[in-house]
Amino acid sequence: MTAEPRSAAAGSDDADAEPRLVVDGAEVARYLVRPDLDLRHGPRPYLHPVRTRAGTPVTDALPADHVWHLGASLTVQDVDGVNLWGGRTYVRGTGYTWRDDHGVIAHTGWRERTADRLDHDLEWRDRHGRVLLREHRRITATPAGEDAWWLDLSATLTSATGADVRLGSPATNGRPGGAGYGGFFWRAVADREARVRTAEAAGEEAVNGSAAPWLAMSASAPGGGAYTLVFTGLGPGDRWFVRTAMYPGVCVAYAFDSPAVVAAGRPRHNRHRVLVADGHLDPADVSARLGVTP
Repeated sequence: MTAEPRSAAAGSDDADAEPRLVVDGAEVARYLVRPDLDLRHGPRPYLHPVRTRAGTPVTDALPADHVWHLGASLTVQDVDGVNLWGGRTYVRGTGYTWRDDHGVIAHTGWRERTADRLDHDLEWRDRHGRVLLREHRRITATPAGEDAWWLDLSATLTSATGADVRLGSPATNGRPGGAGYGGFFWRAVADREARVRTAEAAGEEAVNGSAAPWLAMSASAPGGGAYTLVFTGLGPGDRWFVRTAMYPGVCVAYAFDSPAVVAAGRPRHNRHRVLVADGHLDPADVSARLGVTP
């Protein structure tokens, strides 16, 4: 891979480039606001490490298999032709190809920053600095009993071009096999293949591409520590993108099998909630935690 320029830092409020989220006095996540990354790795703010209440790590970042997987982050591979995911770009009729099409999602200013709330503004830019989307993001951490906590990420995307902005994925650009990733993505960590399920189905093949109200991933971190992540927050047209065999990952995919659009003058609102729990929760326990009938 040819070396690429580092991403430039944005903004002037550098008092704390890695704020922490705290629940009942314990740190449960760090937020890397301006990671110093090769442009081809999709520089963007991301949460890592995220931990359970017992301290078990549940995110991975810069893994050897996909270096551009960065903990828990919000990003899309194809934003009006700009790759903000990182890695190779899927080109119809050609396949994955290294291209000079990578951009940056840059923090531009804080609105609020406390122990349990991070509220800031961002810009989604192409490699030349042209702004495609503006984003307002709020991340909160709240307790959910002694063995769990809620991570809540709300994001509002607004077109900055004066026109509709298209969101695509490898699938919408021709890749087969349900590779519709791009959106709120969580790269997990596991000492063996993770287990995934919804209320109606189990296993990667059965849940990938589904639109179930919730999706749970259970695994154990290397070195011990069982955990379960329960994801909610699909918006209209969103689908679950899931991988367990190749790596443990879950994505609220915005363009799973057809492009999505951030329309000019009509912001796109998303809210993603993740229950981060110690132990392996069964479906009945998940339903009870979510307050739904199994």
